[in-house]
Amino acid sequence: MIRPTTIPQTLEELVVEQAVAREALRLAFEQHKSLAVGLKGVQQQRTISDAFSQTETGGTLVDMMSLDMIIGSGGVLSHAPRRSQAAMMMLDAFLPEGATRLAVDSIFMMPQLGVLAQVNRDAAMQVFRRDCLINLGTCIAPVGKGSEGKSCIEIEASMPDGSTVQKEISFGQILVIPLPDGQRAKLDLRPRSGFDVGEGGGKDVELEVSGGVVGIIVDARGRPLQLPQDDDGRTRKLQEWAAALSTYPG
Repeated sequence: MIRPTTIPQTLEELVVEQAVAREALRLAFEQHKSLAVGLKGVQQQRTISDAFSQTETGGTLVDMMSLDMIIGSGGVLSHAPRRSQAAMMMLDAFLPEGATRLAVDSIFMMPQLGVLAQVNRDAAMQVFRRDCLINLGTCIAPVGKGSEGKSCIEIEASMPDGSTVQKEISFGQILVIPLPDGQRAKLDLRPRSGFDVGEGGGKDVELEVSGGVVGIIVDARGRPLQLPQDDDGRTRKLQEWAAALSTYPG
């Protein structure tokens, strides 16, 4: 807070900064969801100040299962040394469900492009697509609760080169299947009973997904995240997840 523009100089400082960013993103998203609600009873007109002070009167309009794309913007996401770090921050903060494309604003230019769009919409769109948007990949996140280490979902991926990748993912695990940006793969998702990837608990789903600089991320950590209560177990689990995405070196 004293020096908000300070750039992390060590790996430890970077990890701390990104941990704080996770919480800031999570709180901002929770605030957004609490504002995007359906009002019960008579429709009322509110000012901006009223909107930020009102209590939630209906369910949130944000349906994570039907949300098909999340774009992260802001310095801590745009300037993360590794794109996998940006992906991990977004996964932890937003907890996407089902199949969700992840992307990041490459150099924090979306606000400026919003202004440019008022003058030249086509130019703004071209810059947005070609220079601004970096596709991280697609997250597959089964919703449900299970026991650590037990099978959560089975995935069969038909890759662009004709090969097939088959993986069985356990609850509490993150797995990455490399799929470069600009390429697509067909997925056959077979969630176990009690887990939902978009069609209901235990129901299979077939879909085509886009790749990115990270690839296909299978996030089977459950929603909400479940962490061990003891410090050693918690640390070990966080390190395991970071290693799965090659988030930090070493």
